[in-house]
Parts: sequence; C-alpha cells; structure tokens
Amino acid sequence: MAGLTALAVAAVGFLAYQASANVPDQFASPKKPGSSASAAPAPEKTKDVHAVPAKSGAGVRVVYALDDRRVWLVGEVGQQPKTFEVMPSTVSPQPGTYQVTSRSGKVTGSDGVDIEHVVRFASVGQVAIGFSSAVDGTMARPDPKLKTGGVRMTSEDGDAMWKFATIGSKVVVVP
Repeated sequence: MAGLTALAVAAVGFLAYQASANVPDQFASPKKPGSSASAAPAPEKTKDVHAVPAKSGAGVRVVYALDDRRVWLVGEVGQQPKTFEVMPSTVSPQPGTYQVTSRSGKVTGSDGVDIEHVVRFASVGQVAIGFSSAVDGTMARPDPKLKTGGVRMTSEDGDAMWKFATIGSKVVVVP
C-alpha cells in the first residue's frame, strides 16, 4: 500500500509541475524583482489636445497642426491659448512660419460656399491658403476633386480668428 501511495503522490506532483509550466503569464503568480520576467508595459500617455505643439515657436502666433486638424490662438504669456478643430482644405501649406497677408470679411470660396472672416497666410501654386468659416456654420469636407485652400472652422472659431489674426500676424504650420 505504501508503494501505491508513493506512486500516486509522484504522479500528482509530476502533473502539477506540467500544469504550472504551461500557465499563461496573466494567470501565473507574480515573479520576484530581478527575475527574467519583463515589466508590465507603461500605460499609454494620452495626448493633451489643449497643449500647444512643442516645436511651434514662441510669442503671439496662430499655430496650425496639419495632422491634428487643430488650431491654437496663442496670445501673450500667461494667457490660456484658444484651441479648436478645423477641416483642412485639399491643398495644404508646408510646415513653416508665415504671416497673415490679407483678410476678407465675406466672400465666396473657391468651392462656391459663402464664407466669412477669411484670413490668408500662404499660397501653394495658384491656390491661396487661409482660415475661414462658412456663413451657414458648417465644416463640410471639401470635394477632393477641387484644389481649395480654405481651412474651415465653426462660425464662433472664425470670429475668434478674425479678432486675433490681423495683417502681419505670425502663423506657424506644424506637421
């Protein structure tokens, strides 16, 4: 009988060893520091959309982030920048520093939409690039078959841009 008991204990021990060797990591007991287990990945940092892009210069300026489809109106030191989403045009300027060259209160855009508070700062080929808001307040995606340079924003944001970006104001475009 003692032989059978010893055999049973050895079999259970062997099976327990095999089971523990095949347990997925998430179910295994925590490893001691210094062991070969890799550390858990750091939680992914979320991007603060209100933070002005780091490489956008200094001073009073308009910052337009192409990839983020976002604009910041950066005032004097100590003032909270205003930021908002925009709808890019089909033609975009290269990253760099520009100046506001012209403004129009109310015109018809190259896409046929009535727009207001137009603030132009660049051109690409024969296409003028500028910020504007549609009179009807929409921010429709532009027709990809047209070459347009209007970076559209809501009417409220267009009002803020109009007050902020006068002739000669700095506009910084970042990727």
